[in-house]
Amino acid sequence: METPKNWLVEAILVTLFCCQPLGIVGIIFAAQVNSLVAEGKIEEAQRKSDDAGKWVKWGFGLGLTFIVLYFLFIMLAVVAGEMG
Repeated sequence: METPKNWLVEAILVTLFCCQPLGIVGIIFAAQVNSLVAEGKIEEAQRKSDDAGKWVKWGFGLGLTFIVLYFLFIMLAVVAGEMG
């Protein structure tokens, strides 16, 4: 069986640039993957990898959504300021 992806780098990047709370949860799950693989608990490691991936993807999605909405709000404020 193939070693599960640990998502640690992605979780750290999401924590730094997108959504800290979800990124931290992703780091917690990602940090467990390698030690579980070393213990031979591949199925449990795969579950933790899946969990880490889920939190990373949600964190990235929410962070990206927030950034897009923020820039739309700024653009709307600029347009409204020019009209008023």
